[in-house]
Amino acid sequence: MDLGIKGKWALVCGASKGLGLGCAQALAAEGANLVIVARGVGDLQTAAAGLREASPGVQVIAVAADITTPEGRAAALSAPLGPGSSFDIVVTNAGGPPPGDFRGWDREIWLKALDANMITPIELIKATVDGMAQRGFGRIINITSSAVKAPIDILGLSNGARSGLTGFVAGVSRSGLAAQGVTINNLLPGAFDTDRLKTTLEGAATKTGQPVEAVMDARRKTIPARRFGTPAEFGAICAFLCSVHAGYMTGQNVLADGGAYPGTY
Repeated sequence: MDLGIKGKWALVCGASKGLGLGCAQALAAEGANLVIVARGVGDLQTAAAGLREASPGVQVIAVAADITTPEGRAAALSAPLGPGSSFDIVVTNAGGPPPGDFRGWDREIWLKALDANMITPIELIKATVDGMAQRGFGRIINITSSAVKAPIDILGLSNGARSGLTGFVAGVSRSGLAAQGVTINNLLPGAFDTDRLKTTLEGAATKTGQPVEAVMDARRKTIPARRFGTPAEFGAICAFLCSVHAGYMTGQNVLADGGAYPGTY
């Protein structure tokens, strides 16, 4: 299937590895030009080189910045796309806040979580949607979390901040933007084979004294698919939501979790 996004420009945040990189790879494979953003210069340059090698006809601009800061967003949004070019696709993504007990979180910790996982996506949406609407095409995908549908008690910071973003998107996605060809959707990952998942499971193994593989096996058994997802699978879903074929989908929370969510809706 031709997704119809060849030559369009996509901004992908947190794209040096994991789910962000999976999205960038899928978009590049469809011919979309990329601005990829991440804090780690080394990983970012490695990712950019891999994208250029895999999709030689695609332009890839790497911006080493913290997208959760005003300065980082300004650097990403001012990337030199070329005359007459603007972002047609934006994939927002920032690392989730740490787990813990809400009793230990003060105002500053809450504000940091909100800045990263709610305010940053809103600022990126605000900076790009009007231009998309004027051109008659735009796709914004917010990578959030399956915890938005099934909250996890120790992830209260993430539950709160990402749910706030979800509520905001529910409104703005159904505004006049929808009639101008701009869709805004959230993509909710469950357990995917990424460095973040490995770190989490290693921490659980250390805390319980179990071997890491035993902890990983136990986690897999909680998923009906009996495995973790891959960044490539996640990226393929993202690319479809960015395609011309997904123009009738907006304001949706698309869950990718191997069937782990137990609810009907």
